[in-house]
Amino acid sequence: MHERAHDEATTATAGEHRERGRLKVFLGMAAGVGKTYRMLQEGRAERDSGRDVVIGYLEPHGRTETVDQAGELEVVPRRKVRYRDLEVEEMDLPAILRRAPDLALIDELAHTNPPGVEHEKRYQDVRDVLDAGIDVFSTINVQHLESLNDSVCELTGVRVRETMPDSVLNDADEVVLIDLTPEALLDRLRNGKIYPNERIDSALNNFFRIENLNALREVALRQVAEEVESKRLVREVVGRREDRMIDTAATQAVGERLLALVKPTPRSQRLVRRAWRSAQRLAADLDLLYVRRPGQKLTDEEQQQLKAIRRLASVLGAHLIVEEGDDLVKTVQEVAEEKGSTYVLIGTPSPRTGLNRFRPSMATRLIEGLPGVDIRVVADRALRGEEAEA
Repeated sequence: MHERAHDEATTATAGEHRERGRLKVFLGMAAGVGKTYRMLQEGRAERDSGRDVVIGYLEPHGRTETVDQAGELEVVPRRKVRYRDLEVEEMDLPAILRRAPDLALIDELAHTNPPGVEHEKRYQDVRDVLDAGIDVFSTINVQHLESLNDSVCELTGVRVRETMPDSVLNDADEVVLIDLTPEALLDRLRNGKIYPNERIDSALNNFFRIENLNALREVALRQVAEEVESKRLVREVVGRREDRMIDTAATQAVGERLLALVKPTPRSQRLVRRAWRSAQRLAADLDLLYVRRPGQKLTDEEQQQLKAIRRLASVLGAHLIVEEGDDLVKTVQEVAEEKGSTYVLIGTPSPRTGLNRFRPSMATRLIEGLPGVDIRVVADRALRGEEAEA
């Protein structure tokens, strides 16, 4: 039923030949910094300037000041969806498409939808809205970016389960950092402006510790700085291409390609995220390579881990290559040469014992076999004192 309504709405808006909408994202380090408040504030300003603005989805979390900021903005009613034994209220995508405003305010970009609606994730809903020619304002916390999942877990001890691809933020037309000092955020928390009173002590003793907030703030600031620098680099390179005056640094940035070596283990997912962050800084493509021995049969656990790496690669926009080979280094050399890799990233090797201590390491063999290619060993910070992965 929802799919049919969605198709009808999409057809109707497509007939108007509207240009794709623009996405503006309000990014914060944690809940309570004021992302939704600022989104509503700017939405009201847009309405006051004469634009047709609606609230597509709002999650005020019981905060009075947020509800007040919504003012008299038109709200597209939510739809009720059965999930297990519960009836939940979700954003009504077909209704927003039928309403076809100039601008839709859609909170919580990384939200996971219940089964039975058009898409699994809200950012996919937002893509449909943008494709219909509707501008969108939305919100997200930095810990919901997929490539930062491991880093945030290391910093805070909390594994965020609800994530979205970094490409959604990268493709946004504008990213606004809503910055607040950790001290000010803690004051808001203690004053009951973020969570109900019964949740305050638990929050203070867990996620909202001052050291966590300082670290998350630094991550958010760095993320926005990298977004600005990445887009500046792309504009600069494109401009120089058009003028046929590309300098050496720009040419290298355009031509970089990373190759990360993975195994069907949980730690490889951490390597993939780190490699993807490096690729983003270089404006480069990322290939992932798993070399399996001929005839090797994976255990059930290894098969699940390989599927997880494949899913992660799909989310991040990387390319997973699976090759068979008796000689790991030779296979890596062949793939690197074929793909034109300029960097090869490998995980932290385990300590070598016995006769292995007298043989050249894999990194040494790669350096010798791939002249001109940078070899990088990616440290696994999660290991701390543990034994590293081979």
